[in-house]
Amino acid sequence: MIKILFAGSPEPARDTLRILFEKQSECGFRIAGVLTNPPAAKGRHKNPVPTPVAAFASEKNIPVFTPEHLDAACRAAVHPLEADVLVSFAYGHIFGPKFLAMFPLGTMNLHPSLLPKYRGCSPVPAVILSREARTAVTIQKIALGIDEGDILAQTIVELDGTETAGSLLDCSARIGAELICSLLQRLSSGETLEARAQEGEPSYTGTISKEDGKIDFSEDGLKIEAKIRAYFPEPGCWCLENGLSLRILSAFFISDDDSRARPYNHEEAGKILAFVKSEGIYIKVRGGILCATVLQRQGKKEMAYKDFMNGARDFIGLRLE
Repeated sequence: MIKILFAGSPEPARDTLRILFEKQSECGFRIAGVLTNPPAAKGRHKNPVPTPVAAFASEKNIPVFTPEHLDAACRAAVHPLEADVLVSFAYGHIFGPKFLAMFPLGTMNLHPSLLPKYRGCSPVPAVILSREARTAVTIQKIALGIDEGDILAQTIVELDGTETAGSLLDCSARIGAELICSLLQRLSSGETLEARAQEGEPSYTGTISKEDGKIDFSEDGLKIEAKIRAYFPEPGCWCLENGLSLRILSAFFISDDDSRARPYNHEEAGKILAFVKSEGIYIKVRGGILCATVLQRQGKKEMAYKDFMNGARDFIGLRLE
């Protein structure tokens, strides 16, 4: 039975690890250990909290390694596992040649995009921001260059324009886990995996900050709606209401040629136009109306629009910035 070292940190990676754990006996492999980020200080008291991957691994008695750097000490720590394959998803560190050389049966990385498009650390938000009609879940070999590895398996994912970064990552985690299980099963049966080179012009994504989530209501409404989906759940999209942060967590766009939007075509961008009980809160944007359905005031819990309006006196008519 082949042994794998799994590298990952956030919730989607935990979901992939969970599926691998459940199918390891069936597919002829064993998870020998987990490589993940060190605990992060969170909450009011800044207590160290393990990553979701670490928490799951600890629960299942899988050895956990949390190095700050993938250096000689890290290599010495994981070497006794004698892992045959390195499987990675959203780990966040670059693997060097000495580390990659430790795995005699090779490496696999789950990347949720139609490579070579959207290499880098934020492919899912980039896909949604670009309003792509489809994306992919790709399993590639790990290369020294960022997401430059040859492709071992790839599944196309059709998009309907309602996906959030959270929902698309969850979907990618499940699809990717099934692809990885299939590849590991083939390895365990003695098969040699073939990979193909990436084809086409590559594009790259970068890190996302809280400031990226700031809403500019003078922008095209379709762009704003996509941005809200792309940055949910993190970092979230926000604006200012009387100088305080207001997060808009869910919304949809109504074009200005729609009968619902026509009465407001000459209003200024950012103005809160109406509360429509059957739909949401209308906010003027370029090209139509943004209908907000889930909101969160600074220091408060997120609320569906009807509950939000119960405590939002004088909200209609304000201008958000």
